[in-house]
Amino acid sequence: MADLELAVRAITFSAVGTAGQRCTTLRRLIVHEKIYDQLVPRLKKIYGNVSIGNPLDAKTLVGPLIDEAAFNRMQQSLARAKDEGAKVTGGERVKVPGCNGGFYVKPAIVELPSQTEVMKEETFAPILYVVKYKDFGKAIEIHNDVPQGLSSCIFTRDMREAEQFTSALGSDCGIANVNIGPSGAEIGGAFGGEKETGGGRESGSDAWKAYMRRVTSTVNYGLALPLAQGVTFDIG
Repeated sequence: MADLELAVRAITFSAVGTAGQRCTTLRRLIVHEKIYDQLVPRLKKIYGNVSIGNPLDAKTLVGPLIDEAAFNRMQQSLARAKDEGAKVTGGERVKVPGCNGGFYVKPAIVELPSQTEVMKEETFAPILYVVKYKDFGKAIEIHNDVPQGLSSCIFTRDMREAEQFTSALGSDCGIANVNIGPSGAEIGGAFGGEKETGGGRESGSDAWKAYMRRVTSTVNYGLALPLAQGVTFDIG
């Protein structure tokens, strides 16, 4: 069982912060069937009241999409989800006074009976796809069944689940967090992914090594000349 209060805050920020236009944005929410009816209605209520507006206003939590093309991609993804059997809450364009040319939208929650193709694609918009699971192993299978592998997270009080998620049997992402959202730009931590989001690591030891050159140095402090593998080389 997860700490739902903690999870709700993290899910909301991870999914709608920067209007979903971050490489570590939370795109898919895989929820145990026993808490689905507690968690999802709570998220819908928060989504309905989240402040959308000019990002220069300190009270704003959700700013605009970058341009019209981004808005169109979001609407196309929502339409595809509906065709695949989804129930969509939110996603409409919002008018913001003084920002008539901006593309502001309500964050969308998309409930699906199972993972579909649209869930596997990155839209870079505030769309949160939600599916249920019963068995933890199945949740891991759903989680890993996408072409991307940058950042992931789990919310649980079960140490065994947390250990499995962060092990080779769990998340196949380059970043696997526990009880915190799928952020990744942590000071000192290596940032990078696997699969289609593979390509090395930034920050941490993986980063500074790129600026170093490796040198092998052997120093003989004795008077004899030790040779490798016991070789004898007598020059008389």
